[in-house]
Amino acid sequence: MGPGPINADPRVLRAMSAQLVGQYDPWMTRTMDETQALYREVFVTQNEQTLLVDGTSRAGIEAALVSLIEPGDRVLVPIFGRFGHLLREIAERCGAEVHVIEVPWGQVFTPEQIEEAVVRVQPKLLTIVHGDTSTTMAQPLEGIGDICARNGVLFYTDVTASLGGNTFRVDELGLDAVTAGLQKCLAGPSGSAPATFSERAVEVIRSRKSVEAGIRSEGDAVNAHPIRSNYFDLAMIFDYWGPQRLNHHTEATSMLYCARECARILVDEGLDQAVARHELHGRAMLHGLRGLGLEVFGDVEHRMNNVTAVFIPEGIDGDGARAAMLNDFGIEIGTSFGPLHGKVWRVGTMGYNARKDTVLTTLAALESVLRRGGRTVTGGGGVGAAYEVYEEAGLS
Repeated sequence: MGPGPINADPRVLRAMSAQLVGQYDPWMTRTMDETQALYREVFVTQNEQTLLVDGTSRAGIEAALVSLIEPGDRVLVPIFGRFGHLLREIAERCGAEVHVIEVPWGQVFTPEQIEEAVVRVQPKLLTIVHGDTSTTMAQPLEGIGDICARNGVLFYTDVTASLGGNTFRVDELGLDAVTAGLQKCLAGPSGSAPATFSERAVEVIRSRKSVEAGIRSEGDAVNAHPIRSNYFDLAMIFDYWGPQRLNHHTEATSMLYCARECARILVDEGLDQAVARHELHGRAMLHGLRGLGLEVFGDVEHRMNNVTAVFIPEGIDGDGARAAMLNDFGIEIGTSFGPLHGKVWRVGTMGYNARKDTVLTTLAALESVLRRGGRTVTGGGGVGAAYEVYEEAGLS
């Protein structure tokens, strides 16, 4: 019940146990095509180049940035938590001229702040995290695509922490590049990074195409300044996932099965229904934590549906309490990073664990741990507050 990874859905675990097949077996390539179609539904996009990058969610981020950024390109990174700093570092490693704007952790940017920076910096690429689990905040993206389009800027976001649990529609938001992971609201394990790219982004990436010598055919592109990573070279990965089936790498078969099942589960439930489920159980957890007398961190209006941060009460050993939750009840909750490390707990309600029983059990366990730590807590205050949310929603 932390900020992720979470328990995988049993359907995903069963899918991962299926036997391997060769990467060019017709069944395998049909599975790849089906997975692409499913993730177009998940991302709510018509983008042809919707696929998986083999690796954790950070692999998707690196693939997007190293394929879009050439050394010397100007990149703007609005930072409101740890993972904005990650985007900055990866962009710098790509050789970009990186410009940063920041707000205190626990806040988000207004469109006006972002527009001012875009007009002032005139970047090639704007990179921003949608949901940053380090602060539990979700950055509103509405209107930012229009700002980027007016200024000729490519627009990228990482939705690892938010996809599937918060409203997100790629085409409506005017995004050019989006990457995600499975280990949060998509109810899978870490290890595969769904991604999607607009035609504008694809044009930029394909302009840098350079097919490696060992698989190059006569007439294939050779670029004097190729994408600086072979493994994360999206120009070649596009051709691997496309009709050409370029032999770029060996697809991670079990993770393909896994990612497909994650998308199937979400599409079967319905995107709006999944967001509503995360909102309900996240709200029940929020009220339950307040019912235990805990102070919520940050701008609650912009909190992600699927994770809540609360200040560790004075006199409570934060790490000791987390250890007791894990050792005595089998429940994991998280702390945070940087300026919030040891100051907050982060409690997740996401994916397979966004359920009434997990919320109530977590609140009951946390009440017990707080009592044993010497904290005065209203008996049943957390569970009772969560029950009120469920009763109002007709889920009694």
